[in-house]
Amino acid sequence: MRKREGFTLIELLVVIAIIAILMAILMPALNRVREQGKRIVCESNLKTLTLGWIMYADENDDKIANGAGGFHYLKTGGQTSNGAAAGIIERAWVGKGWGANWNNQNVRNSGMTEDQKRLGIREGSLWPIVKNYGVYKCPTGRPGEFVTYAAVDAMNGLIRNGTASRGSNSSHPSAVGKRIGSTTLWVKRRSEINSPPPAQRMVYIDEGAMTPDSFAVHYSQRGPWWDDPPVRHGDGTTVSWADGHASHLKWKAAETIKRARETADWYGGGGFMPQTPEGIQELEDFQRSVWGRLGY
Repeated sequence: MRKREGFTLIELLVVIAIIAILMAILMPALNRVREQGKRIVCESNLKTLTLGWIMYADENDDKIANGAGGFHYLKTGGQTSNGAAAGIIERAWVGKGWGANWNNQNVRNSGMTEDQKRLGIREGSLWPIVKNYGVYKCPTGRPGEFVTYAAVDAMNGLIRNGTASRGSNSSHPSAVGKRIGSTTLWVKRRSEINSPPPAQRMVYIDEGAMTPDSFAVHYSQRGPWWDDPPVRHGDGTTVSWADGHASHLKWKAAETIKRARETADWYGGGGFMPQTPEGIQELEDFQRSVWGRLGY
């Protein structure tokens, strides 16, 4: 009798089917591992930036870096996005990294070259301390972006009506923020972060792309969200805190996650008002993390 060699067609199909089933089982797990790795890198980047932020204050009489990314404060008042301008008294933590198309939905080219974006990073006040382009960007950031992180308004960011500006729309650093009891809302010095303690005051957040100035959220009213909540790692994003640690901030409300995913590839303009108790609660928790307390 002749000995059979090789597989029959049915056996081959069975093997292929088994491999397909195994791949279907393993791929989600592999994707989760890959995303977990990217999240760890992002948290490490934020921790490095925040330690650089702390070192900057140590070297500058406790004054923290200008948090209005891309805008340098001038002696004569106002701001400039030109890093070469004369009269700068507070250089932004990172220079301008967006172009004219930065807010156009689904546009991958913001209008700036890679060299211009690198120059923007080098113009920042943190560059002498954090000289690594890769630290300024999350691995899951939008293609073409060189900076994906933003300081929050309260950390010497842009002063706006409706936050902590005493009704002023001035963006000059002489327009100081409010102090309520032992809580300083708009922080200029690290020593002002004491109640709540630094571990509970947010510094940087991963937006996924660079947008002008700092990440805004209301202080004086419950909502709506000023800047949209970003979603970059699962159903949340990464943030850093004034004591130097970084963590993952997970959104819990379905409506928050839905809004975040709708605006994941562009700046949606804010205006999102949560309707559920869960959504309202996490907005309030975020406001406390930024401002140290609620103003309503």
